[in-house]
Amino acid sequence: MRTAYCLSGLGADERIFQKLVVPGLSFQYLKWVKPEGDEPLQEYTRKLASQIKEERPFIIGVSFGGMVGIEIAKMMPVAAVTLISSVKSCKELPAWMKACGSLSLDRLLPDRPLKEAKALKLLRPVQNYFLGASSREEKKLANEYRDGADPVYLKWAIRQVLNWKNDWQPERVFHLHGDKDHIFPIKKVRPTQVIRNAGHFMVISHAEEISEALKRISDFD
Repeated sequence: MRTAYCLSGLGADERIFQKLVVPGLSFQYLKWVKPEGDEPLQEYTRKLASQIKEERPFIIGVSFGGMVGIEIAKMMPVAAVTLISSVKSCKELPAWMKACGSLSLDRLLPDRPLKEAKALKLLRPVQNYFLGASSREEKKLANEYRDGADPVYLKWAIRQVLNWKNDWQPERVFHLHGDKDHIFPIKKVRPTQVIRNAGHFMVISHAEEISEALKRISDFD
């Protein structure tokens, strides 16, 4: 049985993978840790990589987790990296993210938990639209992630996304992407497989299709 080391998205946890069922694939979840001050992404990535206990790991990353998966692949040989609702390089980031990074607009984010920011709670329908969280179950999970996100980690992680400068990818990279993704629009990315009528939350909403794709990917030699 092959082990997949999984990285959830920004502010999320292993529950994002709960609906995936892939025969022959065992999921090992890498735990996010709290960054130390304005810690560089490369240093932070070393901490996560230390949780991997086998050579040439198979990595799966959702959204920000996919970006970190690419960074891990710079530090050790990997069997493959599979991105779900993510980007492979800074060239695939939407222009508005690059602009926000250039202007350091992440500094405007609150230093307290998002659940205490009433204005942000009013914007949850808009946030869910961009996430592609449409069902009651998906919205509930998205709200739990927002309410439970550590503000220090969240602000740091958003800064890393907005300022990601990567233009490298490992030899084997698979990229599953929804054609209705509003966070990383399909017109900017070049995935290896497009999931039709799927948004950024497709690892939940289209779990069966994602599972089938992962089964094919994990069968490689």
